[in-house]
Amino acid sequence: MTRLRRALAALCCVAAALSAPPLRAADIADLGPVEAKPVPSALPAGWAQRGVFIEILVRAYQDSNGDGIGDLPGLIQRLDYLQQLGIKGIWLMPVFKSEDRDHGYAVVNYREIEPDYGTLADFDRLLAEAHRRGIAVIVDYVMNHVASGHPLFESAYDSRKSPYNDWFIWSEEKPRGWNTFSGEPWREGNQRWYYAVFDPGMPDFNLRNPKVVDFHLDNLRFWLNRGVDGFRFDAVGVLFENGAIGWENQPENHQLLKRIQDLLASYGNKYMVCESPSDPAPFAAADSCGSAFAFGLHKHLMGSVKIGRLRDDVLYSLRKLPVARMATILANHDYFAGARLMRQFNGDEKSYKLAAASLLTLPGTPFIYYGEEIGLGLAEGVKEEDPSIRGPMSWNGERHAGFTSADKPFRPNVTNWKTHNVAAQQADPDSLLNWYRSLIALRNAEPALSIGSFTPLAERDAPIFAFQREHEGSRFIVLINYAFRDAVLALPAGVAATGWEVAFPKDAALPFVPVKAGAKPGDKTGPKPGTTPAQLKLAAQQVLILKAR
Repeated sequence: MTRLRRALAALCCVAAALSAPPLRAADIADLGPVEAKPVPSALPAGWAQRGVFIEILVRAYQDSNGDGIGDLPGLIQRLDYLQQLGIKGIWLMPVFKSEDRDHGYAVVNYREIEPDYGTLADFDRLLAEAHRRGIAVIVDYVMNHVASGHPLFESAYDSRKSPYNDWFIWSEEKPRGWNTFSGEPWREGNQRWYYAVFDPGMPDFNLRNPKVVDFHLDNLRFWLNRGVDGFRFDAVGVLFENGAIGWENQPENHQLLKRIQDLLASYGNKYMVCESPSDPAPFAAADSCGSAFAFGLHKHLMGSVKIGRLRDDVLYSLRKLPVARMATILANHDYFAGARLMRQFNGDEKSYKLAAASLLTLPGTPFIYYGEEIGLGLAEGVKEEDPSIRGPMSWNGERHAGFTSADKPFRPNVTNWKTHNVAAQQADPDSLLNWYRSLIALRNAEPALSIGSFTPLAERDAPIFAFQREHEGSRFIVLINYAFRDAVLALPAGVAATGWEVAFPKDAALPFVPVKAGAKPGDKTGPKPGTTPAQLKLAAQQVLILKAR
């Protein structure tokens, strides 16, 4: 029976192919050469390394037309808020026309805006308005795979004779021995098997085909020509495969990304950052993507906050990873990276503030996830993990939290929208929002905290994470007491207790206390001969940033 069904399916496909007109290149909207036409950047040199980014799911940010779905005009309405927050860059989760009409990673047209979000004219206006406020815009680009409903794959699926057949990865028999993060990556379709590492609805491109690479380069130029400031590249660890064992983090990945990095360099003052959770450091190299998300570090920081002491994993990561060239996070749109911080900390805002202070004072380019700055919770009643952390933004205490005027938003409001919304937190000087705002403002004002050197001043298992940041003579000491009790720390020899002022928070007192009796000059608990003793005491879960006079 199985053979009979497959034979009948094959006959149906042949009949459909014979009756349908052949697909012409002109019928594929995102196919065709694009000439490079660079436009001058509106941003200062080095903007990406000095600022703080926010990741935004447009669908969940602000609805402007009452259909219950966030859109580009709605985002434009909120640019003043982002400017006041101190944001210097926006990472837009996919905004291209998609088959999923949700997260956007199943693209059906790389040159069209998702209709739910608006039009290309809306996108151009977003760029102009963001740039006018000194805010960059980078867009999520999916190079590894495409939607199964894209005309390229539909043509290849329908016929082995399609000119786009070798744009994808096929096998006449099911390959054996494969097991990826999603399990079995080979999917049956039309009497053969195609490779789709994420999902049957998102088949992988064959990036060994130069025509496929050219397709992507043309589409990148399409957006660069419009003035986009860069890209976040999705799933770069799985661009190429070399058999069942070598399906991830292959050398060819880096070669292709370096080619793309060169393309962006030809436009000037652009930025690209890549996602490779299993092994991010190689992608931050100059001969690869140039920057990558520092996966792993975020979980070690969160772990330190939760257990109340500095985990050695934090210090190890800061030693071994090229963090200064990397993007840092606490959470993002993928549940595997962690739930919403409010859930992870069970509503403990003191711990939440410690994590935020760590992120915003360490090296690297910090990325916050929309709503992180107000403690946005999980979408109410949504059991699926990823959708639960992609709920509507909470703007105020009115109906649907000010997200939409529709009877029903695309996804339920988050559970804590009545207390954790922008309007309520703006009025509270001790709120998460004002904590984020103040720390981002300090980082923006002081290059030492963004691009300065990093020197740890505390050892593993210390209750206080102490480190120094320095740039062109400007020097800061950051002190974060992870412990749930008061803690004392003796700074290393050579760090004097004099010559400091409090930079954050403004109303705090200097923390230095006399060295305990019996401490010997020159040891880890005593001062360097000829200096004022440098021992300090912090209250439970206190953050203090000192600036050298």
